Amino acid sequence: MTDTGGGGPRPRGMRWREGTLTAIVFAICLLGGALRVDDQSLGPPPATAYLIAVATCAVLPLRHRSPLAAMAVTTAGGVLVPPLGLLLSPPIVAPAVVTAYSLAVRTERRTATEALLASAALLVASNLLFVFDTLSWQDVSRVAAVAAFPLVAGVLGQSTQNRRAYLAAVEERAWRAEESRDSEARRRVAEERLRIARELHDLVAHQITLANAQATVAAHLFATRPEQTRKSLDELVETTGDALDDLRATVGLLRQSGDAAEPAEPTPGLSRLPTLLESFRRAGLEVSVHQEGTPRSLPLGVDLTAYRIVQEALTNVTKHAGTGSARVRLSWSQDRVTITVADDGGGAHTPQPDRPPGYGLIGMRERATAVGGQLSAGRRPEGGFLVSTELPLPPAKDTARRTGEPATIEDRTSDGDAP
Repeated sequence: MTDTGGGGPRPRGMRWREGTLTAIVFAICLLGGALRVDDQSLGPPPATAYLIAVATCAVLPLRHRSPLAAMAVTTAGGVLVPPLGLLLSPPIVAPAVVTAYSLAVRTERRTATEALLASAALLVASNLLFVFDTLSWQDVSRVAAVAAFPLVAGVLGQSTQNRRAYLAAVEERAWRAEESRDSEARRRVAEERLRIARELHDLVAHQITLANAQATVAAHLFATRPEQTRKSLDELVETTGDALDDLRATVGLLRQSGDAAEPAEPTPGLSRLPTLLESFRRAGLEVSVHQEGTPRSLPLGVDLTAYRIVQEALTNVTKHAGTGSARVRLSWSQDRVTITVADDGGGAHTPQPDRPPGYGLIGMRERATAVGGQLSAGRRPEGGFLVSTELPLPPAKDTARRTGEPATIEDRTSDGDAP
């Protein structure tokens, strides 16, 4: 398909360049019209040479918009050279050489090849018709040069077109790569924001829920049991202090300009589950634990996910269940660990109508999905609420038992008490 680009107004510099090129080609064409076979000296070009030069050079500025039409006109001018008594030589077909280059640059290869071969054939045939009877080696070499010049210009034009296409493809790939990097950066920022939001939610919700429960107990016992009230207030101070320390550590990580050499404290995992359960017991929630199977060490991401799910599930029990007890069960199998948290309360585990919806269940489900697990939550047929998650385990041969792993969790119930 012909490229018709360049039909709009041209810059001033471009017009000067076109004018200069046209003048140079016009002079070369006139020089070719002044050549003679039998006379090596140059004389003034005849009127017919001016006619050919003007006709063929006049279409040169149009070769950008209509290269095929310009090629046809310049070829026709070359075909008329022998009938007008002029010598068909490479200089006199200079306009055809220029249009051949533009044609190859601006049209597809097949169209340009067919047009250039047809042009060369017409130029050769027109000359041979007039010198066939007196054909000499000099005539053969001259005609071969006349046919070769436009073809060579076409090859150069095709090379230029290929180079432009290659550079355009490279630029397109670079642009797409830049877009892909920007998209990947935005995706990573969104994932990081979501991760930070989950961590802050789990941290704040857990600590504030415990502080609220302890404050409620202290207010309830203030008049009747002052000693117990003081104990609850001491636990409240400890809980709020822990919350401030955790928030300070989290915000400190967010304010770092580079990657920390190592975290300020170990990442929470199931090894810290006894401490977590004890904090809920101090807030008035009686938590029992049961395990099945042989506990195994977990990858850091899965270990943190298991810890946070238990933490959030027990926080929801404290906030919504309306009961003073909950049961945690860990079931270890060959390729997964199943964690369930259940209660017998009558709470809905859903936000009240005058409160905005929370993100506890959403965050737990996102955490489980992120490590290749799954989570379900809902009411139990016998009453209460159940949160259950299955998290994948690595092959047993690739892990080693770590000190302080879930095997140290206190077994507080029997099989029959498990949810």
